Amino acid sequence: MTLSLLPRLAAGLLLAGSMLGAAPLAAADDGTLAIVGATVFDGTGAAPRVATVVIRDGRIVEVTPDGKAPRGAKVIDARGKALIPGLFDLHTHWTPAGEPNTTPQIATAYVKSGVTTVNDFHEQPESYAPRREWLKSLVTPHVNFAARISTPGGHGADWGDQATTIWINTPNAARAAVEKLKPYQPDLIKAFTDGWRYGVAPDNTSMDGWTLSALTDAAHKAGWKVLTHTVTADRGLVAARGGVDSLAHGLQDRDLTAEEVKAIAASKMAMIPTLAVYDPDKGGAGAKPDDPRYRQSVAKFGHALHNVKALFDAGVPIGVGTDAGMPSTPHGTSTQHELELLVRAGLTPSQALVAVTATSARIMAEDADRGTIAPGKRADLVLIDGKPWETIGDIYKVSQVVIDGRPVIGSGAPALPAANQAKYPAPVKIEPLLDDFERADGRSALDTLRLETGDGGIDRSVEITQIVPRGDDGHALQLAARMAVKDRAYAGFAVPLTRGSVQPVDVRRYKGVRFDLKGPGAFVVRLNGLAGSWAASVNGVAGWAAVEVPFSAFAPVKEGGRADKPWSGDDIVQVEIGGARGPGQTMTFEVDNIRFY
Repeated sequence: MTLSLLPRLAAGLLLAGSMLGAAPLAAADDGTLAIVGATVFDGTGAAPRVATVVIRDGRIVEVTPDGKAPRGAKVIDARGKALIPGLFDLHTHWTPAGEPNTTPQIATAYVKSGVTTVNDFHEQPESYAPRREWLKSLVTPHVNFAARISTPGGHGADWGDQATTIWINTPNAARAAVEKLKPYQPDLIKAFTDGWRYGVAPDNTSMDGWTLSALTDAAHKAGWKVLTHTVTADRGLVAARGGVDSLAHGLQDRDLTAEEVKAIAASKMAMIPTLAVYDPDKGGAGAKPDDPRYRQSVAKFGHALHNVKALFDAGVPIGVGTDAGMPSTPHGTSTQHELELLVRAGLTPSQALVAVTATSARIMAEDADRGTIAPGKRADLVLIDGKPWETIGDIYKVSQVVIDGRPVIGSGAPALPAANQAKYPAPVKIEPLLDDFERADGRSALDTLRLETGDGGIDRSVEITQIVPRGDDGHALQLAARMAVKDRAYAGFAVPLTRGSVQPVDVRRYKGVRFDLKGPGAFVVRLNGLAGSWAASVNGVAGWAAVEVPFSAFAPVKEGGRADKPWSGDDIVQVEIGGARGPGQTMTFEVDNIRFY
């Protein structure tokens, strides 16, 4: 179930405009809001009509053609504007690598674009609760969190640890994964079922049909929809047979046959084509028509467009998602661009608007709550300067946005809260002991879930962490790894300082990090922050030795061709310990009593 994440905005704020023929309005006693005179596209595909929409307690209570507002209601004079349901984006990644790149900025970008409900496919389950709490302080769309499940070495598992992306390869593992996720209350499941990693290692990491069927069955019993990552026609058919609710991404390796289209339609599976992320021209200037990679992307995109229209014509529900957060796929505006691409695929502007509202709501089983403009529905609404059902490009002309019945963007809306202007939550202070490895439930002394932080990629180091006895000194963590066959293979673990590494910690009252280390060779200690990482080298010996690393010994880590910001100490989220070894080598070490001093 989607949570309502908007903060309570001040009730007595005046809105733009006035009642028809009336003086400016004072605040209403009952909080009623009336949007008067708009041309209403209700999301069902019915012809637009001029109407008054009355809202109370965050819900639509009346849609009438008489142009009258209830006495005492606050009024938005919407004459000459289009009123449509709030938009959905069913496939986004709220990642620091995206555009924009922090949660408040991302939330603002969506709201300004008229997007009022999104699915976030990027977060580890440990982060759901603190993220939901953080979002309560923001003006934001409603956010559904998707739990990530893939195969070992599959897409999604090629970079993520198993706390972020659960790895399964049998039906029993699928059912166990669902049980593991229940305490976190995800809103849906993203299954990375397609091992065709953009032409790399085709099929060797694809999820088999038995495992996928077991996953969807268990997820449905838990009340969760299953969306699958699939980009080839053959794997799309596997997904359809596996009972998934919707296919995420366009089928782009070839045109579907008529028989395949019929089979997918018969399965009742929906499709979210995410054309925006695959648009070969999304990067703007610089594309070279003679570049083989560009020509290949154009050919694939042609297949994707063809298949969207073929499936739509066969009655397959088409929803809207973008994969926003990926390169050159910005949050907010990509949702609007997706509608242009659906029209390019052959849908009418009206059909594209239904896809981004009513159909997307139905795919998420949220259609009883939102997605159309009707009495009883949540008042997530967008006013547009134009007629997007005729000219889809008008979707960019957002005038005002209402979420949960409260104006949040546009004339008369209050200023965005300070939290929307901040990059991160305010830092907190913690006690010095991070982990002594004495808990039997796998959690740190801070009640956080330890993470394995091995290297990523299809070929990655294999590591096992376990708690082992340390004589009279209780227990320690042991890490054993066989390194990947590549340069600078790495294995390590991290202790999050707060749940899900969401809330930053201010460590400036301490001098450094201290821990006990057993194991010969060179190792690295990292302080991972929200805006950068800092690392220091340490040397271990065969027996136990105390290691003390002052903050002054940490240097910014250069990643992605850039140097991270200078040390500040007020945005730290993890302490990480690991090591690099040569290709195929082994590494074993033990750690105990990690603390700040």
